[in-house]
Amino acid sequence: MNISIQNKLSELLALPPELTQVSAIGSGHINSTWLLTSIDKQFIVQKLNTEVFKNPAQLVSNAKLIEQHLNAKQLQNNYPLEIIKHIATQSDEHLIKIDNAYYRVLNYISGSYSEDVVKNTQQSEQAAYAFGVFAHALQDFDAQQLHTVIPDFHNLAMRFEQLNTAITNNVVNRVKHCNGEIGYCLTQQHLITELSQVAKHIPLRVCHNDTKINNMLFCNTTHKAKAVIDLDTCMAGFWLYDFGDMVRTFCSPEAEDSTNLHNVVIRKDIFSAIVKGYVTPLKSSMSILEQESLLLGAKIMPLMLSVRFLTDYLNNDVYFKVSHAEHNLERAQNQLALYKNILSNEEWMHACLVDEKIQDTKKPVS
Repeated sequence: MNISIQNKLSELLALPPELTQVSAIGSGHINSTWLLTSIDKQFIVQKLNTEVFKNPAQLVSNAKLIEQHLNAKQLQNNYPLEIIKHIATQSDEHLIKIDNAYYRVLNYISGSYSEDVVKNTQQSEQAAYAFGVFAHALQDFDAQQLHTVIPDFHNLAMRFEQLNTAITNNVVNRVKHCNGEIGYCLTQQHLITELSQVAKHIPLRVCHNDTKINNMLFCNTTHKAKAVIDLDTCMAGFWLYDFGDMVRTFCSPEAEDSTNLHNVVIRKDIFSAIVKGYVTPLKSSMSILEQESLLLGAKIMPLMLSVRFLTDYLNNDVYFKVSHAEHNLERAQNQLALYKNILSNEEWMHACLVDEKIQDTKKPVS
C-alpha cells in the first residue's frame, strides 16, 4: 500500500496519518490485505479484487447481512464465536473508493492466529466445528437474500467448459506441458451428473464457500476456534461444498502448491476429526442424504480446483496470484494427487460419514 492511500484511509477513519502504520497480512489468493495500526487501534484493510468481484458493493452487502444475522444470534447466546464487522468511515461508508480501487475496513480480532496447514486433529476438529456452528447459525437465514458475487463459482460443468475453451485457445502454448493432467480431468466429468442428481434432493444453504484453515482464527491462549473470517464468497449453495473444501485443505499434510505429491494424501485422523467437528452442530438439521452428500463434496472440490488451476495455467495465470511460471500447474497436480487418493479411500470415508467405527486412524492413508 502506498503512502498516499494509507494517509487517505487514515483521514477517512479519523486517525492521525503521521501515527498510522500498515503491514501486509494474510495469504489469500485474491484480495490484498493489510493490518493498519494507529496508536492503540488496529484494523484490517482489504483492497478488493474487482477482476474477481465485479460488484464490490454486493460483496459488502452480503457480508453485512450475515454480520447482522450473527450479531442477533450472539445477543441470544446462540453464536459463541467472534464476528468480523465492517468499520464505517466518518461519512458512514463501508466501501471506500480511492483512485478507482475499492477498499473496506474490518475490525481486528486480537489475541488470535491463523494457520495455512492443519497441524493436528484438535485443530482440525475445532475449525470444522466452528464452520459447522457458523452454518448452523445461518440455517434460518434465507440464502436467496445474498447476491451472487461470483456467478457459477461452484458450477462444475462450467469449470469444465472453461477448461475446454482454454485447451482450444492455448494462448501461451502450454497445453503440451500438461496433456496428462488435462486427459485425466476430462475422464472425471461424470461427477457433474452425480452432483446434479443429488442437488435435486438437498436444500439450498448459506455457504461460506472458502472453508480453508486460514479462514479460521484460533485463540492464542486456548487454541480453540475464535472466529470465521473472509466472508467474501458467502453465497447460496450446498453444505457439501464447505465440507469438501475442508477435506481438500485440511487433510493433506502439504500446502496446496506443494510438489511433494507422494505426501499429498488424506490423513485419516484429520478426516475423522472434520466429520466429528462439522457434523456435530448440524446433524439435527441434516437428512441422511444431505449428510452422505458431504462425501461427494470431498471429491468435487479438489477436482474442481484442479480444473480451475489448470485452466488458469493455460490462460497465462490471469486469475490466481502466482510466484513463478509453473505455479498453477503445480497446484493442479497437487489437487489431482489428493483427488486420486480420495477415490482410493472412498469406501472408508463413506463409512466414517455414516458413523461406522473406523480403525487405524493414526497414519496417513497411502
